[in-house]
Amino acid sequence: QVQLVESGGGLVQAGGSLKLSCAASGSIVIANRMGWYRQAPGKQRELVATITSGGITNYADSVKGRFTISRDNAKNTVYLQMNSLKPEDTAIYYCNYQRINSYWGQGTQVTVSS
Repeated sequence: QVQLVESGGGLVQAGGSLKLSCAASGSIVIANRMGWYRQAPGKQRELVATITSGGITNYADSVKGRFTISRDNAKNTVYLQMNSLKPEDTAIYYCNYQRINSYWGQGTQVTVSS
């Protein structure tokens, strides 16, 4: 089992920045992929960004150039730096750990006011 604990969400004005963190613990396998997904009210959960343990990243088109995903393998922690936030970025952001199985955090709310 893998446990994920997210932090860093909150309320910010449009154009502002937030940084999310997700710490993984439990049965961590070094070669894995971690990432962030989000779900806005009435919408399906969607990919935001992922990063492999080797540092290969993938971003949704809607966040490219504004969000940066990074990780600290020694701390089993993944980060999401979100800049130039827009009201449409408002959602619950979920951390994900993917190896053979997929694990999810409880989510952290990000609200961007206009």
